[in-house]
Amino acid sequence: MPVVARVDPKTVFSPEEWDYLTSRSSLRGLWLVAHAWGTILAAIALVTLWPNPLTWLIAVMIVGTRQLGLAILMHEAAHGGLHANRAVNEWVGQWLCAVPVGADLAGYRSYHLQHHKFTQQPEDPDLSLSAPFPITKESYTRKAIRDLTGQTFVKQRLPLFLSLFRRGKTDEEVSHESFVSSGAGKMARFLGVNALMFALFWLAGAGIWYWAVWVMAMATWLSLVTRIRNIAEHACTSTGEDPFSHARTTLAGPIERLLIAPYWVNYHAEHHLFMYLPCYHLPEAHRLLVEKGLIKRMEVRPGYLEVMRLATSRQLA
Repeated sequence: MPVVARVDPKTVFSPEEWDYLTSRSSLRGLWLVAHAWGTILAAIALVTLWPNPLTWLIAVMIVGTRQLGLAILMHEAAHGGLHANRAVNEWVGQWLCAVPVGADLAGYRSYHLQHHKFTQQPEDPDLSLSAPFPITKESYTRKAIRDLTGQTFVKQRLPLFLSLFRRGKTDEEVSHESFVSSGAGKMARFLGVNALMFALFWLAGAGIWYWAVWVMAMATWLSLVTRIRNIAEHACTSTGEDPFSHARTTLAGPIERLLIAPYWVNYHAEHHLFMYLPCYHLPEAHRLLVEKGLIKRMEVRPGYLEVMRLATSRQLA
């Protein structure tokens, strides 16, 4: 199958517009990483200072979404967007974004660029995430329950943990259901960084909240919002030749950005059209595409609830 068609930005944007959209700020890239970790620490501080079921639930949801945010910023690093210095970009993307949530920057980049090359085509490594949709509401409910009860987490992570004790198995890959990377070495790095985090929590007198918030968020809310993200990006979009229709943009409101879609991940159609734009310029790219009338060729939904209605529209036989 041939690679998907590419859009020449010169046919869409003026030179001035394109110069702005492609401009990168290393300071802003590092700020986004600091923002993710700062939000995580603020949420944990909230429940530490006012421990009750409501603050715990809020903290778990916010931390789980920022764990997804770290994966999104790893994705930004995979496109070279966190820092102009390649060594800094790779180190920050790997050790401050990828490894703490069980991912690996190099492994992710390798398969993710294949996803861009063959989006929604048989060779797309992410096609299995979108191909089954639409599904029934009952099917989605079962999946969401597995996410929120930790079953998805155990299913994905336990085999990776057990790989530490297997001899002779060196195959490594990135899960198509999540950003998690397999392989004993990658799992060892994940456990090592998390052991260091637990030690820091413990020294700060908040060891219990490492388990009750950081790990709980990773085991529950992160699984759910990762699933919602995967559905929103490509489920029920076109597999035809027009590259404007291969991905979806979801117009997220403030609550959705806080709890589901951080760091402009909802502008996925714009990202696929012009994949090397820094994430913080995607809203402006969207505005310009609306202004130029090209948005009519794109799959755009007004919110995640509308996307989920579409994705779960299949009726029971």
